[in-house]
Amino acid sequence: MSFCKHCIQGVRHEGEALGKLETIAGVDCYIATPTVDYPKDKVILFLPDVFGIELINNKLLADDFAKNGFKVVAIDYLNGGALAGDAMNSPSFDFMGWLSKHGAEQTRPPLDKVITALKAEGVTKFGATGYCFGGRYTFDLAFDNAIQCAVVSHPSLLKVPQDLETYFSKSQAPLLINSCEVDQMFPIAAQAQADGIFGDGKFAPGYKREYFPGCTHGFAVRGDMKDPLIKAGKEGSFKAAVEFFIAHL
Repeated sequence: MSFCKHCIQGVRHEGEALGKLETIAGVDCYIATPTVDYPKDKVILFLPDVFGIELINNKLLADDFAKNGFKVVAIDYLNGGALAGDAMNSPSFDFMGWLSKHGAEQTRPPLDKVITALKAEGVTKFGATGYCFGGRYTFDLAFDNAIQCAVVSHPSLLKVPQDLETYFSKSQAPLLINSCEVDQMFPIAAQAQADGIFGDGKFAPGYKREYFPGCTHGFAVRGDMKDPLIKAGKEGSFKAAVEFFIAHL
């Protein structure tokens, strides 16, 4: 499956990261911890897009979840191979070459290592929020019921309807999908199929899909905040994710 141009485009967002880099079970992670009391048995796993935990946009999002009372562990499941910032708008970048070196065989083991280590520390409930590339692995974790709540924003690499059907039949994790108007990776037709499979109360654990007009793939992380519709989409998708985790995790 080819990636759309919006997967490697975007604008940087300014801000100072408040979390810290730590190693968990040999895996580099960005940890965002609430400054107030929070449930120690719950963690949100943050699965970033292809720019990884190094991208300031991703750090700021993790920090914002922490400000809402959740400990967040953003995992370098790309094994130090996240895209450099200068690849964002490069027409010559060989994205498919990069993708061939970051398949499930390479990216899933770090996730499992971190989850196992956090369980040993007393964590019993995991939410996951996956963006673009991270949406694929949020689904995979949900297939195995390794997480108890799933949020995906403009997910990539999903096989539709197969992965939607697998999720429905295997997972017990409530699912929120943040979707948008222009998304080659999860287009309007796929969004309609998701609603047909999960919607109208058919998925007992819980399902919701948000739709943000005027937004393109990547809006929830790397959207241009000067565009009022994209700004509304980014803020709206974050609010929806927080509310979903509060309700279901």
